[in-house]
Amino acid sequence: MKLDFNIYSTFLIMIAVLLTGRFLTKKIKFLKRYDIPEPVSGGLVFAILILFLTTVFDFKISFNKSLQEPLMLGFFTTLGLNADLKMLKKAGSLLIIFLLSSIGLLVAQNITGIGLTLAMGENPLIGLIGGSVSLTGGFGTGAAWGTVFEKAPYSFTSATSVAMACATFGTVTGGLVGGPMANFLIKRYKIKGNTQEAASHDIPVDYTNPPTDIPTKSITAVSFINSLALFAISIFLGITVSNYMQRFSFTLPTFVWCLFFGIFFRNFLSLTNLFQVFDREMSLIGDVCLSLFLAFVLMNINFLDLVHLAVPVSVVLIAQLVVMFLYGWLVTFRVCGKNYDAAVLVAGQCGFAI
Repeated sequence: MKLDFNIYSTFLIMIAVLLTGRFLTKKIKFLKRYDIPEPVSGGLVFAILILFLTTVFDFKISFNKSLQEPLMLGFFTTLGLNADLKMLKKAGSLLIIFLLSSIGLLVAQNITGIGLTLAMGENPLIGLIGGSVSLTGGFGTGAAWGTVFEKAPYSFTSATSVAMACATFGTVTGGLVGGPMANFLIKRYKIKGNTQEAASHDIPVDYTNPPTDIPTKSITAVSFINSLALFAISIFLGITVSNYMQRFSFTLPTFVWCLFFGIFFRNFLSLTNLFQVFDREMSLIGDVCLSLFLAFVLMNINFLDLVHLAVPVSVVLIAQLVVMFLYGWLVTFRVCGKNYDAAVLVAGQCGFAI
């Protein structure tokens, strides 16, 4: 039996995936504790259901992919439009040092992944995806590059499935290793935090009921349309330049161009004071795009593609944990000052880099 879902029914199923994920997150403590995204938990349930229908009842299910690319481009565009480079100046030299250390870790992750897969005689793209693409990049970046690697000239049909598996592993383990890593460094080097700062942390704060006297800008139809205009211009220029550059055999994924134009417009408008980007509104647009995009990607995962790749993927991911530990200890902790703040930065690096 063949089931072809058009754009409207596909969109409805994507919404169902998100609602299912929200329900599961509320009911299952593990998902809430490790902050598993709702599109991931809901999408995996639907992917398992589809696997059951296709293997047991020989269903052939296909979804309309018209929304996949626009949602992906939309997410990365909002990332760029929220990237205010002035924050680098405000954060000072420590952030620059930490940024350079994190760039070094990206290189280390990719060398580790590609080197191991080549040594095992596997596709080196497995190592690249199991490196910075899905570990530091996360679900959004992993899925975006996965769709690129599935097409010619790479033609790695399992790319997205591998990326989602690696990102899921990273989401869980990243939250597990950060705290113990900082604790290890603090105890090994007998570091003491700032007593005044530590005392301020003892003051209880009710995060569920924030102060009501702090003024906040309201999201209105007018402000939302202004944000959509900037959003649409960035996407249009990103797609246009991407198509134009392909004539010169300069291949760069379209979502990267959209990200660049988002960054350009955000900082150009900020420097010239022509327009103030509404961060909270742009984040809302990005969150919606990412949630729907991940819902579609996750519910289309083919678990059968992962079976024959289980060993190389597992080896790469375990090695990445070792690399993260050694790099955080021997590089990031040292270049950031070998103090309490450095230990906390290493814990944060474990969180976003794994």
